[in-house]
Amino acid sequence: MDLKALIREIPDFPQPGISFKDISTVIGNAQAFHYIIEELAKGFRADRPEVVVGIESRGYIIGAPLAYALGAGFILVRKPGKLPAATERIDYTLEYGENSLEIHKDAIRPGQRVLIVDDILATGGTVSATAELVRRLGGEIIGYAFLAELDALQGRTKLDGAPIISLVHYED
Repeated sequence: MDLKALIREIPDFPQPGISFKDISTVIGNAQAFHYIIEELAKGFRADRPEVVVGIESRGYIIGAPLAYALGAGFILVRKPGKLPAATERIDYTLEYGENSLEIHKDAIRPGQRVLIVDDILATGGTVSATAELVRRLGGEIIGYAFLAELDALQGRTKLDGAPIISLVHYED
């Protein structure tokens, strides 16, 4: 399936020079959405993740159904102030600014097998920050799953060597 043809590109969003990859057009297609979840599940089923960690907010769209398909739990990583219980927080830099993320301190048990999911792997800032939160809680990262990857930004070099699956690659 040609997922790249279904992803809408928005030039100069959210600021000049950024070519935003809008996944709403691909997930709005029932056949494509089903394909995405099945392909990512195939890639990690043998690794038996216990939980899937989805990154706010588009990581939830892929992460929750992927967790269901894998028979795993689903954990939220959110922007500050959105989670009600005690949290672990990390501040980080991304391609067009700075941000922070939080996870509940009791969301992951030490040694638990974790799959981290987001929509797009760009510079790797958000995903590597999420991985650090998972490691702080004692989770074992078994892989990373993305709908798409912006290869030229080399985000995968910031990740820890666990398997990475990206269904669509943008080379420029």
